[in-house]
Amino acid sequence: MEPKSVFQLAVLSLLSFVSSAYAAFGYTSSGGNYVVDAGSANPLIFSVSQSNCDIRSIKYRGTELQYGSQFTHINSGLGSATVSISQINGSNKYIKVTCVTSTLTHYIVVRAGDSSMFLATYITAQPSIGELRWIARLLPDKLPGEYPYGEVSNTQSSTSTVEGSDVFVVNGQTRSKFYSSTRFIDEDSHCVFGGSDLMHVCIMTPQQESSSGGPFFRDINSNNAGASTNLYNYMNSGHVQTEPYRMGLHGPYIMQFSRSGIPSVKNVDVSWFGEVGVTGWVPPSGRGRVTGTASGVQSGMEGVVHWFNSAAQYWARTSSNGAFTSPLMKPGTYTMVLYQTEFKIATSTVTVTAGQTRSQNIAGTFNTSRNTLWQIGQYDGQPTGFRNADKFLRMHPSDSRMSNWGPLTYKVGSSPLTDFPMAVFQSVNNPVTIRFNLGSALGAATLRIATTLSFAGSRPQINVNGWSGPAPSAPAKIDSRGVTRGAYRGHGEVFTVAIPTGKLVAGSNTITISSISGSSGTTFLSPNFIFDAVELFQ
Repeated sequence: MEPKSVFQLAVLSLLSFVSSAYAAFGYTSSGGNYVVDAGSANPLIFSVSQSNCDIRSIKYRGTELQYGSQFTHINSGLGSATVSISQINGSNKYIKVTCVTSTLTHYIVVRAGDSSMFLATYITAQPSIGELRWIARLLPDKLPGEYPYGEVSNTQSSTSTVEGSDVFVVNGQTRSKFYSSTRFIDEDSHCVFGGSDLMHVCIMTPQQESSSGGPFFRDINSNNAGASTNLYNYMNSGHVQTEPYRMGLHGPYIMQFSRSGIPSVKNVDVSWFGEVGVTGWVPPSGRGRVTGTASGVQSGMEGVVHWFNSAAQYWARTSSNGAFTSPLMKPGTYTMVLYQTEFKIATSTVTVTAGQTRSQNIAGTFNTSRNTLWQIGQYDGQPTGFRNADKFLRMHPSDSRMSNWGPLTYKVGSSPLTDFPMAVFQSVNNPVTIRFNLGSALGAATLRIATTLSFAGSRPQINVNGWSGPAPSAPAKIDSRGVTRGAYRGHGEVFTVAIPTGKLVAGSNTITISSISGSSGTTFLSPNFIFDAVELFQ
């Protein structure tokens, strides 16, 4: 045979294969389900219930991945829904499944040749179960691993329960689904994976404009629970909720099936999503931007600008010279906040108009000159550097790997920062003691205690050389566990105490900081607050 003929046959064979793969794109109806074939080279075929929108089967490359006792769905399942399906021809071919209830419309979209589900959820009311989430319940023998969290949220084979029904002991270590969290601003992709040919199933969310919580919010992402490996996209939840839920369109977010490693949200293109007809979709032409320069951020800290109103939220990091550009935003008037890392240092407002770029600078004034006598920690909105701050995101405070919580004594000028606790628990390590020397007696001074999160009404009260400072009023209540779930960000209350003249003396001084609360609790569920920084200044 001529070499040219061999080449032609090879090309024809390849074209035939590609053609047959894409020819499979489409949907059928079978057994009360819509069966959708993405027509991808690595075949993705899934079945959606025509009565309630549950995904009852997911086959990738011929392997069934769906857990059979519970399904993949919004919340814990919609119960019932009006489910329809259509094929749409635009810049590509699409199949759209639409699931409608009285307060929710959920979309599952596939694009011809793409092993991904493009998902979006439009709501007019928060679901009755109290949280808006997408949960894929998959087979743990096929997808046992969790990326990027490893074993911290793998709760299979647990031997005891530490707290509630969501913190367990496995192989002597505390584990929980709550320990699989990443700040919104840092989210890329989170995945479950496994199989002889190493399949990854990953969630990516290009933007969280309709979620609540801001750039530093974090929630459950994955959990190998033994019976099933669960992959989540939390949109609204009561887990350390700091602002009202937002309605409207959540998404698109993507569940991608891959054999070529871990995908990145930076490579996701959803510009075509407006072609499929989704309620609440606002195209780029209907949006605007904000640009400007942020100033006043402490050297060495990251600048973050945050915009929010009742309908949407956005954020952007600043460059090294403070310049920033917002994402494309829905029109409206926004509160505009500047953080140094996560500590708020400025607030203003800005109005965004469709098709326009608004120029507006923002300047922080917190880091003005003052006579600081000493400072413990940095004003970064986090418990950075304090004892156990390097561990609590991924384990329970009772874990044997934690350093002793105390009560601790910190000596200004000689103690390492790890001798100061990240949190004070009323029945564990209350109070924390600070010792320091002064060359001479001082006049009036101010002690500032910046916190990140309060649980059960806890707030700090000080004692200075036997003088008791006033008891602060209770902070705004957040009805959720914090430290024990790996959470630290709440309302970020800052408490200042005016210390009268004569209370600080020449020589040795002692300040204690105690947790006070009208509530009670045991061990790590006793009232507690998390430190950001403590500063004595004049």
